[in-house]
Amino acid sequence: MKGEDPRLGEAKTLPMADVVARLELAGLVRTGAELVGPCPQCGGKDRFGINLQTGIFQCRKDCGPHAKGDQVALVQHTLGMDFRGALEWLCGPAEGLTDAEREERRRKAAENRRRQDGIAQKRREDSIRVARDIWFAAGPAEGTAVRDYLTRRGISPELFRTMPQSIRFDPVARYTIPAEGRAGAWETIHTGPAMICAVVDPAGRVTAVHRTWLDLSQPKGKLLLPDPRKPCEILPAKKVLGSKKGGAIRLGFAPSCDTMIMAEGVETTLSAMIAEPAPQASAYWCGVDLGNMAGRMQRGPGLKYAGLPDMDDSEAWLPPEWVKRLVFVQDGDSDPKLTTAKLKAGLRRAMIKRPGLRGSIVHAGEGRDLNDILMGQRDEG
Repeated sequence: MKGEDPRLGEAKTLPMADVVARLELAGLVRTGAELVGPCPQCGGKDRFGINLQTGIFQCRKDCGPHAKGDQVALVQHTLGMDFRGALEWLCGPAEGLTDAEREERRRKAAENRRRQDGIAQKRREDSIRVARDIWFAAGPAEGTAVRDYLTRRGISPELFRTMPQSIRFDPVARYTIPAEGRAGAWETIHTGPAMICAVVDPAGRVTAVHRTWLDLSQPKGKLLLPDPRKPCEILPAKKVLGSKKGGAIRLGFAPSCDTMIMAEGVETTLSAMIAEPAPQASAYWCGVDLGNMAGRMQRGPGLKYAGLPDMDDSEAWLPPEWVKRLVFVQDGDSDPKLTTAKLKAGLRRAMIKRPGLRGSIVHAGEGRDLNDILMGQRDEG
């Protein structure tokens, strides 16, 4: 049985960067924790990605039976080998191994796993530390470009009088990208004003910052920054630094409420607050992104759109125990089937972990979110 082969455990703990080096994959560019570039099977420009932290790769074109997976699957995909051949390419032959050699393989695999976990934990702690430094160095948002930006997005002072404490302003926020050819190094390609939001964990500790770089000369007030590595492409104006998993941006909270409204984006969540006739009756938290709201989902044949939570994900976001009703706001500008599945997974996890909780999803309509509706109303007015 291949599940009993000690080499499998060894292969899964091999650093993905080492496997990539052995395969001599060319044309990959480091972007954060990922290597992105052409697929070794079907080509393209940036459809192929390898996450060096999770040890998972994927070709978005889904060009073959092994277009996504771990270290063994990467060898299969790149070299066209079967499972047995890929495992042997990575770890050597299984025949003739003594019990002592098998035990040594298990020991080395466990040692590699501990080392990788230690490296990942240190990176996480360093990232949280830098995020906290950015947050505490930022100043109040009222009376700054943040207020002008939100007004540009239809969230005007008349409708939104009090700026949440979870939003701050940094006039000289640095936008960094991985430095090419220097592992672990970053280079600053832009410095300018940004809205800074605190992502806090269940204990209320700041573990990440959500930054939106601003340019009030643009129609929506967000920075349009060309990617120096790909001149024809624009970098995202929003970035998260630190550890967001299990956290949220707490934008509105009423001590006596038992209902929580959560959306992906800051602007969408604030738009929901404005739309609510009695916003003091609910808590309004931003989930940072869809993946954080959903947590890890069950994977397997036929499960992509099933919306079933992986209950082994111990770090997935959960609402506080005082929440009795949880409402997820669904944006309409992404794949509707997959978005719905992810939101259902998050709600189902919450209802399993919080017996008696009622969950529901509200939808702004295809191709838009609540902020689009709010801005449309402002323009019409």
